[in-house]
Amino acid sequence: MAHANDEIRGVLVQSGDDRLLLPNATIAEVLSRAPILPIEGAPAWLAGAIDWHGWRVPLVAFARLTGLGGDVTAANSKIVVLKALGGREDLPYYALLTPSFPRLVSVPRDGLLADATEEELPAGVQVRVLLGDEVAILPDLQVVEQRIHEALQAA
Repeated sequence: MAHANDEIRGVLVQSGDDRLLLPNATIAEVLSRAPILPIEGAPAWLAGAIDWHGWRVPLVAFARLTGLGGDVTAANSKIVVLKALGGREDLPYYALLTPSFPRLVSVPRDGLLADATEEELPAGVQVRVLLGDEVAILPDLQVVEQRIHEALQAA
């Protein structure tokens, strides 16, 4: 008999052709739309920023950041606001651009298998995993946050 603590709640977020698997606890809010403000001098993967609850939140196109493809910035794109884990006062939140609403999943603690078919993963990707019959990416959130911080400093 499975106990509630035998599963971890996760969220699958579409990014380009891939799905990101994020811990549910990192999700602050999912927005169906928000005006995107440009950031002068920012790299292409930094799609802009949004105003959210008094914060100016950088908006990341993850597939562009990692070089895994192109995220489409469309009028109907969704925005997933994440709690930053790095402890920087100037970056408490950042957001990911996604074409569809994220999907909540239950992940058995022993239900993730590392996909070892790639020898070298792009910066920002910790590992590819198999979740049942789906392939997902576990992003390296520390690298993502560091890249955002550096891009904002340079802009």
